[in-house]
Amino acid sequence: MKKLYTYIAASTLMLGVASCNLDMMPETTMTDAAFWNTETDLRGACNRFYQQMTGELGGFSHDYRSDELRGNSANSTSDGSWTVPSTSGSWTDPYWRIFISNNILEKAQRANVTEEVRNKYLAEARFFRAFHYFELVKKYGDVPMIMKAVNDTQDPILEMPRTSREEVIQQCYSDLDFAVEWLPDIDHVDTWGHVSRSAALALLVRIGLYEGTYIKYHSLEEGDYRAHLKKAIDAADIMMHVDKKHDLYPDFEALFTYDGEGRQNRENVFVRIYGPNEAPVNTNNQTHSNSRQMENTVTVTRNMVDYFLYTDGLPREKSPLRISPEQGFDDVFENRDPRLGMTVYRTGEEGYKGAYIPFSFRNGYNLKKGFIMKDWSNLNAEAVDKMVIRYAEVLISYAEALYEYNGNITDGQLDETVNALRRRAGMPAMLTNAFVAANGLDMLEEIRRERTVEFIDENKRYDDIIRWKIAEKVLPAYLLGARLSAKEVESGKVDELKNRITLNGGMYNGKKVCDEDSIYVLELAEDRRFDPDKDYLYPVPLQEITLSGNNVTQNPGWE
Repeated sequence: MKKLYTYIAASTLMLGVASCNLDMMPETTMTDAAFWNTETDLRGACNRFYQQMTGELGGFSHDYRSDELRGNSANSTSDGSWTVPSTSGSWTDPYWRIFISNNILEKAQRANVTEEVRNKYLAEARFFRAFHYFELVKKYGDVPMIMKAVNDTQDPILEMPRTSREEVIQQCYSDLDFAVEWLPDIDHVDTWGHVSRSAALALLVRIGLYEGTYIKYHSLEEGDYRAHLKKAIDAADIMMHVDKKHDLYPDFEALFTYDGEGRQNRENVFVRIYGPNEAPVNTNNQTHSNSRQMENTVTVTRNMVDYFLYTDGLPREKSPLRISPEQGFDDVFENRDPRLGMTVYRTGEEGYKGAYIPFSFRNGYNLKKGFIMKDWSNLNAEAVDKMVIRYAEVLISYAEALYEYNGNITDGQLDETVNALRRRAGMPAMLTNAFVAANGLDMLEEIRRERTVEFIDENKRYDDIIRWKIAEKVLPAYLLGARLSAKEVESGKVDELKNRITLNGGMYNGKKVCDEDSIYVLELAEDRRFDPDKDYLYPVPLQEITLSGNNVTQNPGWE
């Protein structure tokens, strides 16, 4: 960590250069002593947070670590081939941003502003510090918790050992409670896209649910899982029943396009702003290439497609509406939750380069959710905003936390959470306690299913299988693609792919892979590994152990 902070310390004086008022204080004349004086200075320092919203914090990325998506090749995490790195941005990037938070929290005390103004910017810094510490805990568990600005690379704090995850998470709660109190409500933020009281409450929901379920299913000795779940429940309850600032956007498909941008979409809780949408591309614009990535690298697996319910509310293993054996690629869409057809392409739909043809781009299901043709045509200059947190997550997290906390959930609570998502999508069947009992379903599994299908390609699945402790079950399994049918694919494709499809009711190489013929096998189960004794946590980079004087220890199994 010393190497990281050497760079950080050298950059300290330039923290405020990211302000929109660059002309007021040129880089060549700016000094630390001259900077931390006014509200403009505090605003400029906090603007740095939004410039750095990449990766898991607002970047358009597709997570291949689970059984949800596959890229152009196997993923080292999901196939178990990952090793201890020398260094990793998964560790250093959050700490760099935590340092910025600590620097602002310390030096903002110099500014000649009112307590109310100061606390607003402190709340911003504390929100981001909580966000990044949570990202570290999810990956590494216990991590060093540095709570001060570091200006000297010889500071002993840079060699501190790991702090328990419970202590780190409690600090996250403290930071977010402060943010809830002092951040403006979402209708009164100075700049759209900046964090609000809603964002802080929603992050409390996210952290409380994650930690509560992680502690419960991993049987951790430290921490009361019910207390964490209660934190999530209380924060969601405020958003839903007290503040009432949010609602679901009525059109699921348009939600991920330009139609869903801005405060007019009340589902937006925290958004990473790109654009401006209509401006010519230049170095000041923030852009991405999400639609091109969708075409070139992303496959939605059959494993995920099979999670979608049928319109009678039953899963595929129970529903009489299921077509089996399937005769063509599109049979899987018949009588299904409408979100399936909004998430992946059917045959003949207008897609990336005209009418969609199975297996013409990927060997699984091609991602449709969020694809924008005009952005696809504008390589590396796409500008649709990214939802970091949307209200649907608060609703489904509330339902899950309630069930985990109480062991039950009322029909009324289901109606304002799970069923609200279903109604928005046009799903005719609702989830009730009577329906679950009558059909031999598991309520918790149905709540988890709802979360899974609602958030495909929104960077939720890997975290979910980790906290539910089911990664050891779902990762070392066959990764399946689409159904191959000679009449529906391009000429020559069948001969090219036929050696990778299931036969005789789902058999492949003498093993039962699934329950349908002609399903393409993306990855073999024997090529996918997950060691529950070590893989639930990331390996700590070797450099961080060395630079800590070996005070930071390696995670179990990675030694």
